[in-house]
Amino acid sequence: MFTKSKLANSVSLALCVGIMSSMTIATASAQDTAEAEEKVIEKISVTGSRIRAPGIESTSPIISIGEEEITFAQTPEFERVLRALPSTIPADGSNANNGTAGAATIDLRGLGAQRNLVLLEGKRMVPFNFNGQVDTTNIPTALIERIDVVTGGASAVYGSDAVAGAINVILKKDFEGVSLSMNHSQTDESDGDQDSIALTLGSNFDDDRGNAVLSISWFEREAIRLGQRPLGQLGINSNTGAGYSEFLAGQTPAEPVAGCGGPNVVDFVNGSGSTTAIPTRFELIGTGVSGQFRDDRTLGDQCSRFNFNPFNFYQTPAQRYSATALAHYTINDNAEVYASFNYSNSSVDQQVAPSGTFGAAFDLPLYNPFISDQALQWILDGANDAVAGGSLVDGGSWTDANANGVVDSEDSLNVRLRRRTLELGPRTERFDSDIWQLNLGVRGEIYDGWEYDVSYQYGESNRTTVRDGYTNLPNIQAALDTRDGVTCASGGTCVPIDLFGGFGTITEEQAGFARAIAIQQQKYEQEIGSVVFTGPVDAISLPTADAPLSMSFGFEFRNETGLLEPDECLKLAPASCQGGAGGNLLPIKGGYSTQDIYFEALLPLVDGAAFAEKIDLELGFRTSDYDTIGTTDSWKYGVNWRPVDELLVRVMKQRANRAPNIAELSSPVTSGLSNATLDPCSVENATNIDDRLRQLCISTGMSAAQVGVIPDIISGQINTFAGSDPQNPPGPEEADTTTAGFVWTPDFDTFSSFTVSADYYDIDIKDIIGNFSAQEVLDSCYIQGLEGECSKINRVGGDLTGSSAGVNLFTSNLKFLRAEGLEITFNVGFDLDEYGDLNFSGNINKYLTQESQSSDNVPVIDCKGFYGTSCTPISDLRWIQRTTWTMDELTVSLQWRHINSIDVELPEAAGRFEAFRKIDSYDYFDLFASYNVTDWAVVTAGIDNMLKKDPPVLGNQIGATRANSGNTFPSQFDTLGRIYKVGVSFTF
Repeated sequence: MFTKSKLANSVSLALCVGIMSSMTIATASAQDTAEAEEKVIEKISVTGSRIRAPGIESTSPIISIGEEEITFAQTPEFERVLRALPSTIPADGSNANNGTAGAATIDLRGLGAQRNLVLLEGKRMVPFNFNGQVDTTNIPTALIERIDVVTGGASAVYGSDAVAGAINVILKKDFEGVSLSMNHSQTDESDGDQDSIALTLGSNFDDDRGNAVLSISWFEREAIRLGQRPLGQLGINSNTGAGYSEFLAGQTPAEPVAGCGGPNVVDFVNGSGSTTAIPTRFELIGTGVSGQFRDDRTLGDQCSRFNFNPFNFYQTPAQRYSATALAHYTINDNAEVYASFNYSNSSVDQQVAPSGTFGAAFDLPLYNPFISDQALQWILDGANDAVAGGSLVDGGSWTDANANGVVDSEDSLNVRLRRRTLELGPRTERFDSDIWQLNLGVRGEIYDGWEYDVSYQYGESNRTTVRDGYTNLPNIQAALDTRDGVTCASGGTCVPIDLFGGFGTITEEQAGFARAIAIQQQKYEQEIGSVVFTGPVDAISLPTADAPLSMSFGFEFRNETGLLEPDECLKLAPASCQGGAGGNLLPIKGGYSTQDIYFEALLPLVDGAAFAEKIDLELGFRTSDYDTIGTTDSWKYGVNWRPVDELLVRVMKQRANRAPNIAELSSPVTSGLSNATLDPCSVENATNIDDRLRQLCISTGMSAAQVGVIPDIISGQINTFAGSDPQNPPGPEEADTTTAGFVWTPDFDTFSSFTVSADYYDIDIKDIIGNFSAQEVLDSCYIQGLEGECSKINRVGGDLTGSSAGVNLFTSNLKFLRAEGLEITFNVGFDLDEYGDLNFSGNINKYLTQESQSSDNVPVIDCKGFYGTSCTPISDLRWIQRTTWTMDELTVSLQWRHINSIDVELPEAAGRFEAFRKIDSYDYFDLFASYNVTDWAVVTAGIDNMLKKDPPVLGNQIGATRANSGNTFPSQFDTLGRIYKVGVSFTF
């Protein structure tokens, strides 16, 4: 249960443990004068290990982003700071709109945001939802000292989820003084303003035995709609290229034929957009009878599409307030108590085009007075022809109310109506979040170099999501059943709705009854307690080494619980009461607990020998006992070899794991949307349907007359029915990771500093938790003829476009996911004497492998250098390079971001418009400058995308929905144009 009493009791227990430990140790803290005068040797720790020892070095590759680099970025958005790294792939964030969760997440190596661990001072951060992902907007950017990004599995040290690696944020724990920073940015189109203010206060106290820091901040980001940029003003079809020539010529979208108009409406043949348009499109389910109304209420051929682009966001609006407090106090040489509290309140808005009926199935009484005489006769003629042809039968899509064997005006037909309801305004989703986390602990020395650290942490995420502007499908169904256009057959407050003409037929009163607002609430709790001991084992040492074995061992318990409570509208199956919401939601309540025991060891093998200045062996093991999946084990072993002082060679082998999260274990089956490219049984593929395919189509619920006639998948999306399978829950993922490389730090007279590192990495994950893609299911059935996959396909009236039709995609363990590559970093500095200092730094990532496979029955998906519905763009080669010149009070820095050329996925290439099959290499340049006006005031200025490089034009169907928007990939490529930044900071 979610109770505050548990938190209060736990916090009290942790405080008692800290106080009792401090009092106990204090009695033994008296030391003689000789001991007090002993030379203090500093013990250090590195990300990726809990061992504290003199001179310890990381065996795993670590990329560190320092405070200066964060300053160069001039943004309080942590996700945007890391997005520039070649090792990351954009996940959720400010440029994700349709499909966003209103958060900012990190994806290392393209392996998924759920497969890396985000840490604050080496401790887990509370996830924002039951998918186990961390919203990085909760990280206090103003307090960051550095960010360490570890490549490869780190489960032996940090536990589950650290499969691709770990991101550890190190804060300024001993800050003294006052720091106030203010930043503002704006595009060269004078929009998209971003403003932030951060105030940090810190001081030592009690003769420097303690320190306390408080940092508070505010951030606001304004929206940029697609319609505010030329590329986003019109829809472009990724397959046909429709709309592309108009974009190149700077023209407006192609106008529809006369009498088929309305706001944002384009021509059906030459335009690109959604088939849920204005006026209403009509389809008699399962018969091939379809058409579109006109402004004058007549019914004829299809004539228009809806340009949904301008309403969507290239940049989502957001506002955030946050506060972080840190404190530590040394009671004596053997006990230091510490605490931290982190809180953020954020609001993020998402917006897409106005709602509609989106092909929902309705029982349409043909006596509805809003249907004109011509339209009624058109429907009757088509329906009776379908009866004669055998595709329409009483009890199917036809209710013969008067039992006369003829479709007439007293009957009802099961139809799909596709009407865009602009009269209701755009669809919006507002995410309001409160996230907080408390950490308490005590640490110190026990005896003879051995140290302890006892800590307790508790965190909560509370989110409310409000959806507005959607149609209420049950209400619309009731509103269609009217004989006089004034009252509904159902009575009550029902208002009949007119869907059978052009824009404006839906009155304000009708819109009020047809509109649905829905609310969902989420809560997530995380509770962690740990005790760690670390120190030297003097009895174990080698005669060839100068130091003994260093060890760390400990125990950790972790409890995670999650809750989702949607309102009754969202629960309604199959697609909630909201038209265009993409599915329904059902309550989720679940959790899991784990108890972990772990140890690490660092054994010096050689010190001071020829070609072996230093050799260390690193070992680690962790066993985790879950109350859901049982026991998982992770381990590591590696070697650091320093043949000479200037060269470090490192090799690490690790076994990492990821236990299924709450969503993967406890989600009920609900409907949703997924990406797909083709229904092989549809009219789009009619010329390729042979006898074998025809029989397979019939086996999945089609009649012979429907094969090759029913409509294809719309807008590259298909309904899915996804969730956990309680009879076959997923097991843990298991990853074998290998890293090997070197760090070279020679002492050249020419350079003031010189560092080069190169590392190979191979992250091979087996039994990945996920589901088959919808297209994989379709291809496995209709191409490979696998009966088990055919059983996952649910057709209604023969097609897959209705809200009750779709593909079953249950969460399970899939075959593998792998990323392999090379990463190079360098930093070279020059002392220019009176002309200051010049520094060159860079980070290069080259993928050798980036692929996955769901099962032996489906092809391997190769994403290295590809983009498409299965691959978020993953360039095989990316780099960032920064050149920084500092002279006296002035600093000028230029960053070069390179993305190598990328091709569309090979299986999809033939179906894509030729101009959209390749993205050429991209190079962006960002300029930064700062000047120290006084000892306590600094002004900064910057320009991102100096050369105003336009994003690639690709259309709206070429990638996954969240990634592909506004005819491009807005998170991967700069879509906003040139961005100007200014800032000022004061430090006292």
